[in-house]
Amino acid sequence: MNTDNELLIKLDALISNWEDETVEFKEANNDYDKDKIGRYFSALSNEANLRNVQCGWLIFGIKEKGKKIVGTNYREKKGLDTLKHEISLQTTGGISFVEIYEVEKEGKRIIMFQIPAATAGIPTGWKDQYYAREGDSLVPLSLEKMDRIRQQSNRDWSKLFVKGATIQHLNKDAISLARNNYKEKMQKPHISQEIDSMSDEEFLTKMKLIQNGHITNACMLLLGNEDYDYLFDYTPEAAWRLYDSKSNIKDYEIFKIPFITLSDRIFSRIRNLTYRYMPNQLTLFPLETKQYDMWLLRELMNNCIAHSNYALGGRINVDEEEDEITLRNPGSFLPGSIEVALQKNYTPPFYRNQLLAETMMKFNMIDTQSMGIRKVYKIQQEKYFPMPDYNLSVGNQVGVTVYGKVLDENYTKLLFEHSEFDIQTVFLIDQVQKHHTITNEQVKYLRKLQIIEGRMPNIYLSADIAKTLEKKEQYVKNKGFDDEYYRNLIVKYLQEYESGTRENFRILLIDKLPDNLNEKQKENKIRNLLYSLKRKGIVQCLNKNSINSTWILVNNKI
Repeated sequence: MNTDNELLIKLDALISNWEDETVEFKEANNDYDKDKIGRYFSALSNEANLRNVQCGWLIFGIKEKGKKIVGTNYREKKGLDTLKHEISLQTTGGISFVEIYEVEKEGKRIIMFQIPAATAGIPTGWKDQYYAREGDSLVPLSLEKMDRIRQQSNRDWSKLFVKGATIQHLNKDAISLARNNYKEKMQKPHISQEIDSMSDEEFLTKMKLIQNGHITNACMLLLGNEDYDYLFDYTPEAAWRLYDSKSNIKDYEIFKIPFITLSDRIFSRIRNLTYRYMPNQLTLFPLETKQYDMWLLRELMNNCIAHSNYALGGRINVDEEEDEITLRNPGSFLPGSIEVALQKNYTPPFYRNQLLAETMMKFNMIDTQSMGIRKVYKIQQEKYFPMPDYNLSVGNQVGVTVYGKVLDENYTKLLFEHSEFDIQTVFLIDQVQKHHTITNEQVKYLRKLQIIEGRMPNIYLSADIAKTLEKKEQYVKNKGFDDEYYRNLIVKYLQEYESGTRENFRILLIDKLPDNLNEKQKENKIRNLLYSLKRKGIVQCLNKNSINSTWILVNNKI
């Protein structure tokens, strides 16, 4: 809910049609005891769970009897920003309000606290005590109600119905895209013919997105018309933000349903520049690659959609910085740790949104074999780039950062020379380059591979690449080749690109020249090499007396 009008419509509905166990009204004229707010949070969260609704509501500024609008000054000067955090410190699992809204009705300030339903199987407590409602009374959660919650299986949010939604509230273009994606996924002519013969309602019923004529949350999330997103108890959203080098926001955009197109819409904003790097000292020319693999980003983005805990509210966030992108979504990380997810035979214990995940597989949006994360890591390994970083330290949030540049040249060289390393080994090497903590056993394993040096906790990737790769002789040569080697590199460059400038040759040779030369001496060395080739009639300068003169090849023989 983003507009005051939508909030007022919701408020009127709560006043007129409220169920007393999931909504509570309080005057809260000037202040209200935070401990009482916590107890009501617990009670309304548990009652919302038991009544199969997404959230409960605590409303300040309205009298409980008669529902008279009186307004409230609660935290008017202190502000409500910190209350979410304060409540999360004492609740089960650190959960807090979905959102806190301030609206004006009849010229008076009203506060609407949106409280998430208790997680399936886990009652919501406040300071290790559990509460419920009996009519208008706040009471301890009974053993019968506690057992009902604890005996629940993992309830599928995506399978619940959106109250008041019909097929008229869906996006026609999104449905058409879903049809095409499904046919492309199945790749069977008779299935394509069957889908083409169906009405939209028949197709969506076949996909189980419409059940008994009712629109499911999964259906509205993937295919809904954004004009009707108020039909949700909250508004599913995603946000893209672009930061500069000083962490200032340069640009941003908010994205609404339908989420079937969310990845394409967000990534049309991403700057995906060409990145050039030398993976090894023996490489003649730098490698060129896009900073980010788009399949990788789409897989991570669609994982955010599939695995978000929508009962918590909150946005999917995509934060783009100069050389990295971080994606965050509300909800816990089901595998528990990234090491578990990287195992070859990993299978998730369950899908948080089973219907949504199954539908996204049918629409070719996510990996069907639960191997998407492994493939993401493999893509970075094959580019010799850092592995993604998963941040699971923030309660009820999963964050993953993807890097678009090299962090440690030794890491890149190791991956270039050792394509046989498996994902688990590369993951450990990546942990070392980022100075993350690893176990003593993992350190012993990497020492056996002779790729780390130093003592715990100050270990680092071996700087002596020659020793590591058993190429001492080649390493010594790299420290200072004879002039013939450098001249050959210039000729090979001109054979490949037909012409070159002094700057091109500087980039080509500068890191291969002896370390005992300073920058000016290296520049003179490159100039002398060019003129020695010119004297031999091998290269020619097209525009003389210019630092930026262009050189071409006239004879391949040195």
